[in-house]
Amino acid sequence: MSPYLVDTHSHIDMEDFDDLDAVINNAKVSGVEKIIIPSVDRTSFENVIKIANGYDGVYCALGIHPTEAHNALDEDFDKIIELASDKKVVAIGECGLDYYWDKTYIEEQKKVFIKQIEIAKKLNLPINIHDREAHKDTFDLLTSNVNGEIPVIMHCFSGSLEFAKECIKKGFYIALGGVVTFKNALKAHEIAKEIPLDYLLLETDAPYLTPVPFRGKRNEPAYVKLVAEEIAKLRGISLEEVAEATSANVRKVFRI
Repeated sequence: MSPYLVDTHSHIDMEDFDDLDAVINNAKVSGVEKIIIPSVDRTSFENVIKIANGYDGVYCALGIHPTEAHNALDEDFDKIIELASDKKVVAIGECGLDYYWDKTYIEEQKKVFIKQIEIAKKLNLPINIHDREAHKDTFDLLTSNVNGEIPVIMHCFSGSLEFAKECIKKGFYIALGGVVTFKNALKAHEIAKEIPLDYLLLETDAPYLTPVPFRGKRNEPAYVKLVAEEIAKLRGISLEEVAEATSANVRKVFRI
């Protein structure tokens, strides 16, 4: 199978993308064959499924973002289970902990996070993790609740190399995006160079974190190629090697 690129985390369901046909075509022209759209709350569940079903190579994940945890209802979790029967739903997420924006509802975040871990295990789906300034609590909740039963993707990894190594010891995958192209992102550069390719995934987090040379503009799935190129450069290997390893990881993790 020839190597291709996958954007494992792209919010192309957002209002920024009123030109989806062009965005997805641009991705394919750049060698990006698959895109996964994570939801963030109940209002986006059905929309990400609709978009995924409208395009070949586009998939989605269902979850409640930690900044939306205080708005989560019991029926939201039932809805995730119900809608996850759709063939284009390949993960739970994004979910996790975020201590950057608001620390007033940490316990609610933890409860909502654990509920989604349990759903992922019940459905035998990988889980896509948002961890912002909450490394220890996120790691502890994952290690105590996942027990190696499902794949874990550390979306937009922002920790140290040492933390990345601890995650990999537990079998977690490290997803890197546009930050790796930033000149002063020394931690991301170190991780990109050092972690085993067997645990690496690519993403954009579009429309956010646009890579160089397009910083300040809307990010989109096509730009995951820039992420792959930078990682190849940092490691001293070819783009094809990065594409081959990361696409193999996607097949293993998401079964697509």
